[in-house]
Amino acid sequence: MSRTEPDISVPDLTGRRAVVTGASDGMGVGIAARLAAAGAEVILPVRNQRKGETAIAAIRQASPEANVSLRELDLSSLASVAALGKILREEDRPIHLLVNNAGVMTPPDRQVTADGFELQFGTNYLGHFALVGHLMPLLRAGSARVTSQISVAANQNRINWDDLNWEQSYNGMRAYSQSKIAFGLFGLELGRRSRAHRWGIISNLSHPGVAPTNLLAARPEVGRTADTTGVKLIRWLSGRGILVGTIQSAKLPALYAATSPDAHTERFYGPSGPGHLGGPPAEQKLYSRLRSIEDAQRIWQISEDLTDIRSWT
Repeated sequence: MSRTEPDISVPDLTGRRAVVTGASDGMGVGIAARLAAAGAEVILPVRNQRKGETAIAAIRQASPEANVSLRELDLSSLASVAALGKILREEDRPIHLLVNNAGVMTPPDRQVTADGFELQFGTNYLGHFALVGHLMPLLRAGSARVTSQISVAANQNRINWDDLNWEQSYNGMRAYSQSKIAFGLFGLELGRRSRAHRWGIISNLSHPGVAPTNLLAARPEVGRTADTTGVKLIRWLSGRGILVGTIQSAKLPALYAATSPDAHTERFYGPSGPGHLGGPPAEQKLYSRLRSIEDAQRIWQISEDLTDIRSWT
């Protein structure tokens, strides 16, 4: 079954500086490419330099005048996050757009970050929490828009408050849900605190729906040596235009949330098709697990303690 790919208009971003995590492949490089094509200077912080260079080449092939560059970042290491923050602060240029897109999903066995956190909680959430903290002076200077990419998984399971690092009993999918719930709570709380303290930052959430990204593909670095059955099914459905989205449509909610004048702080954007699995982006009803202000404040405080980041001014 053929389909017409949805698309959006991205406004002129000339003179704007953007940072996109997870932009070395998949929908991340698509987000970065569209921002660069709209005139933004785009920074790709990457863990794998070779993949980053391939992404840069693809972006420049599509937009020869694109202003794109690499920086080093491993979100599973708080030292690496701090190092990137230091480099960008020393460059002393405002950041206008931050798309927190990077993530890992469902390692078959429990793994930990360099700092001893469960890999998904540490990478998907705590790494981004720390990144925002280290970049706060630049985000405030740029009256930035911060878009945090969560997942339909944030509408499932719960935060395992008594065992955030899943040391007692590991379940990959539940741990993934926890990382995305925590990330969503943080993104909303960032917006609330920005309004309360007049930081000038817009903070919103996006989710890509379901699409054949690399999250569930073979990932030897997380102990998955073959594609999952889930990603094989998603590819089959996507290729036939059935229900789910595509790599092209999956990038649109984050692009919309990060650039549209109609996207606002503390709002949530995702695909508008059946089941919110694919289709053009639109505002979504906030998942029930993201509605508790008390939970958001709780995870913020815990995250400050875990990352030792406490200065937000």
